[in-house]
Amino acid sequence: LGKRDCPMRSLARLAGLAVCLSFFCASVLMGAPTSITTSDVGKTVPSKKHKKLKRRRRRHIVAHRRRRHRRVVHTTTRAGVIHTVRHRRHWRHRRYRRSPWDTPTYADSTLGDRTEGEDLEVRKAAVEALGRHNGAIVAVDPETGRILSIVNQKLALTGAYEPCSTVKLVISLAALSEGIVNPLAEVRIGRRSYIDMTQALAHSNNFYFAKLGEKLGFARVVEYAKMFGLGQRAGFDIPGESPGSVANEPPRLGVGRMTSFGTGIRWTPLQLASVVSAIANGGTLYYLQSPQTQEEVEKFIPRIKRQLNIDDLIPEIKPGLMGAVEYGTARRAVYDPSQPIFGKTGTCTDTTNPGVHLGWFGSFTGVGNKKLVVVVLLTGGYGVSGPIASGIGGRVYHYLEAEHYFGPQPTTVPTTLISMRNPADGGPAGQ
Repeated sequence: LGKRDCPMRSLARLAGLAVCLSFFCASVLMGAPTSITTSDVGKTVPSKKHKKLKRRRRRHIVAHRRRRHRRVVHTTTRAGVIHTVRHRRHWRHRRYRRSPWDTPTYADSTLGDRTEGEDLEVRKAAVEALGRHNGAIVAVDPETGRILSIVNQKLALTGAYEPCSTVKLVISLAALSEGIVNPLAEVRIGRRSYIDMTQALAHSNNFYFAKLGEKLGFARVVEYAKMFGLGQRAGFDIPGESPGSVANEPPRLGVGRMTSFGTGIRWTPLQLASVVSAIANGGTLYYLQSPQTQEEVEKFIPRIKRQLNIDDLIPEIKPGLMGAVEYGTARRAVYDPSQPIFGKTGTCTDTTNPGVHLGWFGSFTGVGNKKLVVVVLLTGGYGVSGPIASGIGGRVYHYLEAEHYFGPQPTTVPTTLISMRNPADGGPAGQ
């Protein structure tokens, strides 16, 4: 028999038609749609539970989008060092973001220090001012070169880092000595912006000092850097002191980068204290000495390294150093007319050690029976800068002033110590 004449095939077709007819009758009786198409085959009617799960998922997605950029800060303590961990909240898990700096911002900076032979009054003020910051403070008598106190001696002696903007102290004196700049003349730094040396020091203008570096040239910058003791040990017979270094060739970004950010130069807080002491005393570069016993303190003899011919140049930069504290980058040191502070800040990330962010402040007092140089170096990451370091340095001076460390103060401030102001508006220059 052929397939078309097979009785079983005919019976199968009839059975199929009967099944379809029965489904059609049932759908009519239950109120379902009367038309059935091929697109409806395989579809299921969503249940209430399925719809509820779908709405819940949409709510989770919207909530995640709203808070995916919210950041949370947690502080943990490991091995006596406070670490800050930042992470982003996620709907199902937390995604941690690693800090670009690997040096902790906070630590006990007094571990391992020896206090024999130090001025305990100065050390107490320095320790209280530094607090829990990870850094070092060096206090020096600029008239003799005696180190009165070093907080965090290991970092102060071996921590050779980029000077950041504190290198501008050396560059400004070098430019004045070479006669390539008039401190009162305004230099164009923008389309309609002009600035003089006082404002450039007070606000730490990088473009101004980059132009000075281009005029000086790499050879003269290195010459003056070595004249001020860079690349040499600042102390006399101090064990473990690092000499720092000065580059043998211009930085990749040019000599302007060297004279504005200090790229290519590495020095320690002792070397900065030596430079600031020479500015404070009129040009005498002393060997810094650290007496270790009371007997050495009583028999202390100053040792001169060299005499710098900058006595007539110092009055040209002091208004800018005072302006930094009065209205510039070192405002946190708190300006006091009865005890003016002259200072220069520096902030940058060390290029050789990119995991270390730096905050510098080199300063000295100019009024009173005792002169004092205070240098602050902060290392770490978040919360480290030159302005923060200036606040710490200012607290050292104010703590000592409260203890009458400097002796009686004059009733009037000498006119040579008053920073330059803009007579047009009565405000400080550069503001």
